[in-house]
Amino acid sequence: MLSMDGHCDVLWRMWEQKGEPASFYSEDSYDVTYSRLQKAKVRVEWFALFIPPDVPAGQRLKEILKQIDLFYLHIIGNKQKMVSISSMKEVAQLQPEQCAAFLHLEGVDGLEGELKNVRLLHRLGVRQVGLTWNHANEAADGIDEQRGGGLTNWGRALVAELARLNMILDVSHLSVQGFWEVVKMHIPVVASHSNCQRICPHRRNLNDEQITAIIKKKGLIGLNFVPFFLNRSTENASIHDLITHIDHICSLGGQDQIYFGSDFDGSSKKLKGLEHMGKWNQLVQLMLKRYPHNWVQNWLWGNAVRFYDRYLK
Repeated sequence: MLSMDGHCDVLWRMWEQKGEPASFYSEDSYDVTYSRLQKAKVRVEWFALFIPPDVPAGQRLKEILKQIDLFYLHIIGNKQKMVSISSMKEVAQLQPEQCAAFLHLEGVDGLEGELKNVRLLHRLGVRQVGLTWNHANEAADGIDEQRGGGLTNWGRALVAELARLNMILDVSHLSVQGFWEVVKMHIPVVASHSNCQRICPHRRNLNDEQITAIIKKKGLIGLNFVPFFLNRSTENASIHDLITHIDHICSLGGQDQIYFGSDFDGSSKKLKGLEHMGKWNQLVQLMLKRYPHNWVQNWLWGNAVRFYDRYLK
């Protein structure tokens, strides 16, 4: 059964190493590696470009470009095993041993307030953008900003440019006020790695009103595997907590919005039973014991494929 993973931080992990990064083609260098993707039958992986807030202004675009270079040099490379794509139509052309890779920008700090820079990143393969990480930037407030502001004038202009470029907007990490502004705009929306606040009351999770808004907008909600987004007791979080979040979204009518955004390589905290991509099939088997086969197939693959096929041109 094929799957798509909506979010991983391998590029950040590579970038942090500063020198020659550990090989993506070694079994256990990262939570997500080529061999683990193959084992999990994850046919499509989204690779995030993330620059931490301590990188000085004026340096951030340069560091994003370094991560893009790492992507093409060390993940895509010349092995012909990972293939960079810009639309779902390209997936059908893959050989059985190949996996597809999308690029996603997590926080627009590196755009440095210039719309020309998002056009540059689009030309380099970026197809999805989250306006913020947890802090504020030129576009909007992140979820950790106490003032809880929404989008700036430049942020609104940026969303309009993303829409013109047929890009996807990711609301994970965005402030609540920013979320409500975005869902009213004419742009497709995902929450690539966010869970349910009703089940686990972390500020990074979505409340029921937000989940319902994404359902009405026919977006996607990518369930996150990081323990502190799954269970009030991080130490007791397990793979079974994902089932609780799935059930809650379904209870709100969001069966067609569910997919998975693992956040692998983004946290040192690991979920019991799902510590890395090589364990993905444990989640698959758990779901197949509880839900109809076609539901599970849609959550792993169908919902996300239909969404991205509709919007990525």
